[in-house]
Amino acid sequence: MDIEIVNNHFDKFQNTNILVVGDAMIDCYIEGKVNRISPEAPVPIVNAQMRSHRLGGAANVALNLKALGANPILCSVIGSDNKAKILYELLEDADMDSVGIVPMFGRRTTVKYRIIGNGQQIVRVDDEKVEMLKEREQRQFLTTIEQLIEHHPIDAIIFEDYDKGLFSKNLIEEIIRFAKEKNIFVAVDPKRRNFSNYANVDLFKPNLKELAHGIQIEDTVELSLEDIHEIAKNFANQKNIDKVMITMSAKGIAFYDRKEDIFYHHPAFQRHVSDVSGAGDTVIAVATLFLLKHSSIQDTCLAANIAGGLVCEYLGVVPVNVAHLKSEFARHADDTATSL
Repeated sequence: MDIEIVNNHFDKFQNTNILVVGDAMIDCYIEGKVNRISPEAPVPIVNAQMRSHRLGGAANVALNLKALGANPILCSVIGSDNKAKILYELLEDADMDSVGIVPMFGRRTTVKYRIIGNGQQIVRVDDEKVEMLKEREQRQFLTTIEQLIEHHPIDAIIFEDYDKGLFSKNLIEEIIRFAKEKNIFVAVDPKRRNFSNYANVDLFKPNLKELAHGIQIEDTVELSLEDIHEIAKNFANQKNIDKVMITMSAKGIAFYDRKEDIFYHHPAFQRHVSDVSGAGDTVIAVATLFLLKHSSIQDTCLAANIAGGLVCEYLGVVPVNVAHLKSEFARHADDTATSL
């Protein structure tokens, strides 16, 4: 495909307003050298040389949307603590608004510390307190979302669920109901706790492990494409979901369209994988924008597949490199997907 055609396609993402509702967090990287083992315990001693902070979770979805040219509005509940200041600074540095951020006393802003020694992750420390929002807090958060929808021309809502206690079944249903009243596209990147609570949405994007757990399948190794097709079809019909996209790591992406009753599979591209962190955030951002602009299922899966793979080549959570995405998309756009 001609790169000019690709550029014109990506230009359509400009001025697209996406509400990203989910668990925002900070990814902190402490990098250094390992030269010896601790005398206190058989663990490496990292001589810290660099510390950096990046937007993670739902904030990383927003960052990917921003990189792709869209206008994301991040909606999340964080703590009223010193770490929240870092999140605000990161949003400001990324030129993203914090109007949808709701700080609440008693909550803790999630920070994931990754200790990197000699270029390899040694340990991750999650500084967080996972607890459900109280009913009063849910109402406050829902009001914020409704007001944003009322005062902004929102094209889509992305649920980015990291199981940190932000979402309840009732809150999910209320947001989806309100979105549907406004004819807003709804996409979901689910996690375990609320997996079955997302009904009546346009796009549902679990990974294969999440899907298997959600429908209580213990072993995914023996699942064929035909099996995945049947599982996706049954789940879509049961939950009244238009499209189910399943990321399958080295096996690529599977996609079921309920209205067309079509199943597609795009194999993964061979890459040097450094870190899979944040790949799902990138995939949901790319897939949502492509589907919003009425791209074909083939093009949507191809772009999401490429984008998810590209970010895995870097250590740590990073937004997709759009120039590289465009280049690879142009090179592979005429490839044929497998359909069943």
